[in-house]
Amino acid sequence: MSKFIYGLSRAMAWFGGFVLTLIAVVSVASIVGRALSGLGLSPVPGDFELVEAGTALAVFCFLPWAHLKRGHAWVDLFWPYYPAPLKKALEILADGLMLLCWVALVWRMGVGMLDFHENNEVTFILQMPVWWGWAASFPFALAGCVIYAWRLVEDFGLAVPPMDLGPAGGEH
Repeated sequence: MSKFIYGLSRAMAWFGGFVLTLIAVVSVASIVGRALSGLGLSPVPGDFELVEAGTALAVFCFLPWAHLKRGHAWVDLFWPYYPAPLKKALEILADGLMLLCWVALVWRMGVGMLDFHENNEVTFILQMPVWWGWAASFPFALAGCVIYAWRLVEDFGLAVPPMDLGPAGGEH
């Protein structure tokens, strides 16, 4: 199971990178279109709407990998001086709080997505239903819940990261 969780998380991060690459291409094309408008070019219609939806998608793809690999910001001014049991308790507390925050985020995201769907709200320029962007991110957000929970399973020593994907995180 651990290998699956790490593989899924890594694949999501790679997909997020692909989405960010597409966002960059759209942004560059739009900027070039604006800059060369005198030559008959124009910006990409709805560029900011596409960037907004794509960035949200990428974030939901990246954050679970960062959490699983303990890649979030870490303030360790006093960390080396804490006894091992306190370090372990703080890791479990932090990972538990992250899971609770992620679950609350996904829950509210689902409610918001259904609300946008029900109200038939569309974007200003592309007239694209707003809920589409939320729906594209939702499966990755749900997978994030599983990945954040798996981090807690590892904290309790019930699973170990697969060796071929590297350690779960560095020493703090």
